[in-house]
Amino acid sequence: MRATPQLLGKGFWGRSLDEFKRVGLISLTGAATQVPTQPYVLTSFHNPESLADHKLMSDADIGGFSKASFDWIPPVTTPNPSPSENKNGHAKFHGNISIELPPNRPEVHRSGYAAWRTRDRGYSLFGKLLWDVDPYAYLALRIKSDGRKYFVNLQTESIVYTDIHQHRLYARRPGEWETVLIKWNEFVRTNHGMVVEPQSELLRQKVRTVGIGLIDRVPGPFELCIERIWATNGLSQEDKLEDARLEEGSLTTKHGEKIRWGDEPKGNGPS
Repeated sequence: MRATPQLLGKGFWGRSLDEFKRVGLISLTGAATQVPTQPYVLTSFHNPESLADHKLMSDADIGGFSKASFDWIPPVTTPNPSPSENKNGHAKFHGNISIELPPNRPEVHRSGYAAWRTRDRGYSLFGKLLWDVDPYAYLALRIKSDGRKYFVNLQTESIVYTDIHQHRLYARRPGEWETVLIKWNEFVRTNHGMVVEPQSELLRQKVRTVGIGLIDRVPGPFELCIERIWATNGLSQEDKLEDARLEEGSLTTKHGEKIRWGDEPKGNGPS
C-alpha cells in the first residue's frame, strides 16, 4: 500500500467535530424520523489520501506467498470515458494468489487469500465511532471486477469480536464499472471462514468495518477496482430483478451444505 503521512489523518478533535456536525444535522432536520433519501458514504477512494484509512491483508502475514497491493488510480481525463474507465479516482486491489504453504511454519495448514478493510475509525467525544446503517435497506458498491469470487466483509460490535458477516460480491459485467447492491439481511455470520450456527442478526446500528476479500484459493492474478461503498435506500425495478438472483457461493454450513445467496432465512437466520 502506498504510504501516506500521518498528518493527513484526522485526530481526536477533528473526528469529534465531524460527529458533532453529523448528530446536529440529524437533530435539526428530523432525519432520525424519516426514511433517508441521500446515500450514507462508508468509504470512498476519490482522493489518494483515502488509502491511509484502509488495511491490506494476505497470507503473506503468516509466511505465505500470495502478493497483494492496494493502489490509488487517478480519474481519466477523457470527456466520454468507456465502461472500463472511471471519471473519479479509485482504488485497485490486485496481486497474485498462491496456495503454497510456508516450509518453516508447520502450524499453517491453509493459505491462498488476500483482503482489505477499513481501519477502525477511532474515538470522539461521543465515544467509539461506528456506522449506523439501520435506516438503510442496502449496501452499495461501485466496482469493476475481474470476475473472481470476492466476498464483502462486515465487522460489527458483536459479542464475538472475530465474527464477520459475509456476502458474495456478484459482478454482472466483469471488466466494466457497475453498482452492486446487497440487502443487509442477506449477509451470513461467519467465523474464520465457517458459517456460525445459530445465525444472529447483523448489528446494523454498530458497523465497525467494511472490506472485501478473495478466499477462493485459486492460484493466479486478481484485480478488483473500487470507487466507493455506501448505504442506500435507492433501488430501481431493474436492480430488484438482478438482486433476486439465487447463486451459490463457496461458504458451507457445518453439514457441508453450500450457502445459497438469496434464500429466505429459516429459523434463527438473518433478519
